[in-house]
Amino acid sequence: MNYESFNKNTLEEEYIRLVFGLKLKQIRTDKNLSLFGLAKLTGLSKSYLNEIEKGKKYPKTDKIVILSEKLEVPYDHLVSLKLDKNLAPIGEILQSKILKEIPLDLFGIKENNLIDIIANAPAKVNAFISTIIKISQNYNLTRESFFLAALRSYQEAHNNYFEDIETKVTDFIEAYQINPNKPITSKDLEEILVEEYGYTIDSEELSKHQKLSELRNIYIPKNKTLLIYNDINEAQKTFIFAKEIAYNYLEIEDRLYTFPWIKFESFDEVLNNFIASYFAGALIIPKDDLIQKLTQLFSLETWQPIQLHKIIRSYNCSDETFYQRLTNILPKHFNIKNLFFLRFTHKEGSPVHRLSKELHITQQQSPHANRNNEHYCRRWIAIKTIQDLEVSEEKKSAYGIQISSYENSQKEYLVLSAATADPFKEKINRSVSIGMLLSPHLKRKLHFFNEDTFTKKTVGVTCETCAVQNCNERVAEPYILMKQSRNKEIENTVENIIQSYT
Repeated sequence: MNYESFNKNTLEEEYIRLVFGLKLKQIRTDKNLSLFGLAKLTGLSKSYLNEIEKGKKYPKTDKIVILSEKLEVPYDHLVSLKLDKNLAPIGEILQSKILKEIPLDLFGIKENNLIDIIANAPAKVNAFISTIIKISQNYNLTRESFFLAALRSYQEAHNNYFEDIETKVTDFIEAYQINPNKPITSKDLEEILVEEYGYTIDSEELSKHQKLSELRNIYIPKNKTLLIYNDINEAQKTFIFAKEIAYNYLEIEDRLYTFPWIKFESFDEVLNNFIASYFAGALIIPKDDLIQKLTQLFSLETWQPIQLHKIIRSYNCSDETFYQRLTNILPKHFNIKNLFFLRFTHKEGSPVHRLSKELHITQQQSPHANRNNEHYCRRWIAIKTIQDLEVSEEKKSAYGIQISSYENSQKEYLVLSAATADPFKEKINRSVSIGMLLSPHLKRKLHFFNEDTFTKKTVGVTCETCAVQNCNERVAEPYILMKQSRNKEIENTVENIIQSYT
């Protein structure tokens, strides 16, 4: 799969034409000249000058000389690729590696459209780009987070369901005679990797390197050797093998070689990692089987959490893989689209809970990642399950379900959460949660739903922005909300004073 958007040479040619056009337009407007006036001044046609300014044509040398003389601008300045300060951000973004790497075609953006937008409103585009740069600096937006945000937007735009990958999984199951009604094991997949794709599986080498204890596996492409950590459980091993099969079966070349990944060279690697992970989840949790089991669960007249756990345990998967799979199946096959997925991590004793993964189908949900100096609401079941895990004796897993009523949005969600210890990081725990908007449609789908069955809590997003009174779970004052309230009082007082004089 090749999702490359920009041809390097084409972009450089476009960039040269666009820079010249931007400069010409800026000089013309600075001199208070219309296109008609510039045409009269230079003897060049208005339509020709318009195409130059839009970056569609680059004038020949004799035409540049005429423009230079008539506008009283040095020839070297016109042909230089250096933009003035007020247009510099446009040049930076056009020449940046990020623009070359992000597959804009995934979002329906064409190269020519982008060039036209910039050429038609350079000042506005420049202001917008400058704003984005400042926001990214303020929020510590790294190249990594930028790519992951782009991937998340791509998932959300497709309701996180990809029929082509689902079809490939179905074809694979048929081609390799895998029983979709029986849990797939790591041994089943290891046999395919070794016999079909020539892999060597080494479960000893990686464990010898203490500094690499956080890695599950390393793939060495030169000799098709897969190093896996000897302490991973059966579900983790199965998922790793399923991803390796995806890379081979889908003929993906641009890929990451470690799990979890350490670094990436391009957006294609990030996208392909998602595609392989999606394939793995769909292989381990077959679509038709899951749909049948969820239909039976939703038809129950009373909530029976043990039935949900039986469904999860019927697959050789982690809680996270199962919850992620729900984000594929619920929107497409049950029309439950107003949902979110969250993964939190927490170091024991730390006041900070980190939101390490999020997904918002339909992009309407309240709990989005926030700046590092704010504290997520401790009333969320996602954080409560981590707390329950940390005070339990066995510290194996904790589960919870509640209705979360967001005080600032008047929306309610039925949220399920599961927490486990991170097997590779000492005293690090994590939870995964899926929240579904309590709409009339959802209540009809879930026959077992009853308001009195589940604990309901009024929740905020962060303590700093929450208006919930007498909150025992609060860990920080709502200073952001208080500041907004003070500003509103000042605004109202000023307005009253002004009205009293009219």
